[in-house]
Amino acid sequence: MCSRYSLTAPPEAIGKLFAVPVEHGFPPRYNIAPTDPVLIVRNAERGGRELVLVRWGLIPSWVKDPREFSTLINARSETAIDKPSFRGPMRHRRCLVPADGFYEWTGTRGDKQPHLIRRRDREPFAFAGLWEHWLGADGSEIETMAILTTSANADMSALHDRMPIIIAPEDFDRWLECKPGTADFVRDMLKPPPEGL
Repeated sequence: MCSRYSLTAPPEAIGKLFAVPVEHGFPPRYNIAPTDPVLIVRNAERGGRELVLVRWGLIPSWVKDPREFSTLINARSETAIDKPSFRGPMRHRRCLVPADGFYEWTGTRGDKQPHLIRRRDREPFAFAGLWEHWLGADGSEIETMAILTTSANADMSALHDRMPIIIAPEDFDRWLECKPGTADFVRDMLKPPPEGL
């Protein structure tokens, strides 16, 4: 499970990695938590990619009142294509979630120790994400996202049995391409990253 992550890389590094314009700077964030506003990269309606701010915790479009719904911060990759909450986003609204680390905890309740997991070179990377647009009866709108998880690789298994899916830069275009039938086209990406992250 991924319930905290960091994004401390400078805006220029994010713009370069994701080939996206960064119009406004953003401060380093060391402890991004559910319900926080977070950056995602998605395909723009007019072509190219865009960097947008959404809320972490997916609210399915069919929810009547988001105040009465427990937001979904993670989606299990093994079942996301079939679950009503994630089926639409998995087919039509995939995104990349910029990060440069995530946290897992060990220990007992009240005495947990956080562990920061990041790349050896400390460069930013992308979680596989799903985003959703919720529209209320009163015209209110909320854009939200969830991070896809998979079984832990050998490096992570001592800390947790799950981990976020990390999309390699060479797969960004394929992950973001949401044409009909592409949900099955990306199944091979729904796996743990190789050891040595």
